[in-house]
Amino acid sequence: MPEISRLVGPSGWIDMEFVERERAPEWAMKLGIQSHLAGLSLSNTVSLLESLGVERSRKAVHDWIQKADLQPTDGRNPNHVALDETVIRINSQQYWLYAACDPDTNQLLHVRLFPTTTTSATQIFLAELREKHSVESAVFLVDGAQHLQTALSRAGLRFHPERHGNRNSIERIFRELKRRTSSFSNCFSHVFPETAENWLQAFAAWFNSPN
Repeated sequence: MPEISRLVGPSGWIDMEFVERERAPEWAMKLGIQSHLAGLSLSNTVSLLESLGVERSRKAVHDWIQKADLQPTDGRNPNHVALDETVIRINSQQYWLYAACDPDTNQLLHVRLFPTTTTSATQIFLAELREKHSVESAVFLVDGAQHLQTALSRAGLRFHPERHGNRNSIERIFRELKRRTSSFSNCFSHVFPETAENWLQAFAAWFNSPN
């Protein structure tokens, strides 16, 4: 079960500019978004809101998260960046979730889904990461995956192969993500890849939020 503090903690990181003609009060939408990302199923989130006098459907809660378009905050300047990927299933197909985090703060810097894991996909991910954060002087911590090392070399970024130590931070984040999605076996069903990616970016914003 998720910690209660993560359900009722500060919610200022949720931008409510998307709200238009919503019947639910703003506090209820923030609680619904926060509760689902923290680990409650859509059904349990709806039940929580109902216990507080707000009746909305599972689809409404799902739509709040999609409309909010939550993403990790830009503008960080990390000394190290842990870079890795893991498999996420969308319907019956495999996708690769690329993620970069600052191991000194355990903050996610960028997440992105790709239908394949190649040097080209890694280069796209790195280009987007550089647009968001100052990583030119950072040392990237990677495992032995050749396509990660090749893409970093082509981008002129420093890297250090490391299987343990600071790189473990990205593995801990992946474990938390898979704990969160264990209710649907790490598989998004009946959604488009863009919808799954939007949810994953929202998860990253929640993960970085204050307790």
